Amino acid sequence: MFPSIARHCRPCVPVFPQVRGKAMGHNSGDLFQLMGDILASARLDDRARFTQMVAETKANMEAGIIGSGHRYAASRLSAQRSIAGWMGEATGGLSYLEFIRGLAKRVEEDWEGVQADLESIRKHLLQRKGALVNLTGDDRALAAAAAHVDELLTRLPETAAAGPSGEAWAGVLPRLNEALVVPTQVNYVGKAANLYADAGYKLSGSAYVIEKHLGTSWLWDKVRVVGGAYGGFCSFDSHSGMFTFLSYRDPNLLDTLEAYDGSVDFLRSLELDQDALTKAIIGTMGDLDAYQLPDAKGYTAFSRYLLGVTDEERQERRDQVLGTTQKDFREFAEVLDCVRGDAARVVAVTNADKAAQVLQERPGFWELRKVL
Repeated sequence: MFPSIARHCRPCVPVFPQVRGKAMGHNSGDLFQLMGDILASARLDDRARFTQMVAETKANMEAGIIGSGHRYAASRLSAQRSIAGWMGEATGGLSYLEFIRGLAKRVEEDWEGVQADLESIRKHLLQRKGALVNLTGDDRALAAAAAHVDELLTRLPETAAAGPSGEAWAGVLPRLNEALVVPTQVNYVGKAANLYADAGYKLSGSAYVIEKHLGTSWLWDKVRVVGGAYGGFCSFDSHSGMFTFLSYRDPNLLDTLEAYDGSVDFLRSLELDQDALTKAIIGTMGDLDAYQLPDAKGYTAFSRYLLGVTDEERQERRDQVLGTTQKDFREFAEVLDCVRGDAARVVAVTNADKAAQVLQERPGFWELRKVL
């Protein structure tokens, strides 16, 4: 069970708690029964088991920020610009790790309060009204599963209990540069801006081609080959507008940021022959049309429905990908210029010495936050 968050930049962000599973068609009844048990009657009074789950989550996340710090950096950057990003960080980033640490202490000191909170969450979260069910299978499997949908839904209350009034989401994290300090010999360097809000960009499918080419050419050469990082890449979230540069197991900090900023001039001066452009377009189409098993196809279709992505919009983006020209690269450079401007922010996972060294070279550049 996990939350799905619509990532459009809008004031009201829908959050969908989800339960997913798959089974053979003749076992669909057992699957729905199990889902109903998880949602409606799971025991929330097993202190020993819950303590173990919290401890495992804490250990995994603390190991993750050292081994996959780029994900935490990207999450912090996204949380500065949208409610959806903030919610994702609160349920899977550094803020979530801090919450888990506090929860571990509460389990030891106030188990009754924790159990009451768990019961309250279930009471306020689950309801039959507005529930959405997505089924994927052949005709026989769907027919077998459909007979059990109502059995699952009837186990949920018609409406959830009313929540406390006056409780508002924080919205976004403060917009600042951060160094997340951990015991590590390498760095994970992130820099991002929002192309929609900061540059007034109107989405075109050509952005997918440019993003891919930038990652396999300039960033590969400057961050990985020359800089010595294990990885250097960029990502564009077309729903939120966030364009994020990231490095993985990187020996550098400021040099990597300079490489990110150099992406703009690289695109402005880029000369692509038709063969290279065709390869970039084909690679992008391969990502858009990547092979999926039936369960992945169903989940992708469901996600698009929740996000409001229509088939017409997808076809428009595909046509724009196929029609990408060198002119699109140069025009995108003007948009990407905001990522090296005042609107951009930097978050890096690094060690204390390297974070302090940056402050010596650029006083006031960022705030240090000790994580481990």
